[in-house]
Amino acid sequence: MRIASPAEMEALGHTLAPLLASHGGVVYLHGPLGAGKTTLVRGLLHALGHEGSVRSPTYALLESYAFDEVVVHHLDLYRLQDPQELEYIGLYDLLDAGVICLIEWPERGGDRLPMPQLELVIEALDQNVREVRWQARDAHGEQVIRALDFSA
Repeated sequence: MRIASPAEMEALGHTLAPLLASHGGVVYLHGPLGAGKTTLVRGLLHALGHEGSVRSPTYALLESYAFDEVVVHHLDLYRLQDPQELEYIGLYDLLDAGVICLIEWPERGGDRLPMPQLELVIEALDQNVREVRWQARDAHGEQVIRALDFSA
């Protein structure tokens, strides 16, 4: 699918929010710097009720947001030097049932990351236009894609 503006990327996150909140899950977010990964996360968090700013947790690696119905963990692994560093943040301790875990730059986590239900690849076609592709990794991921009415 084509996304033509940051507002459309936020809207995609807004649409995705209730679908993930109902079951939780791990979503890998792939794309170059400035592709819109954090913009999508911002839309998702605002849809769930977050009213503050949303920045990529590039230096902290992890930001968590608790809502009445769900907890969202947003990880940005861009500055991760070694996948073993994930042990220090206790990633697997955060993955309770119903938790949403959104992971930017998952390739830097190596084999230390949980398997995702969905992978999202964002490709910058020009300054504003993005191509977004989805890949389901399990039945829940397939349900989300079907509910979004996108092709896998």
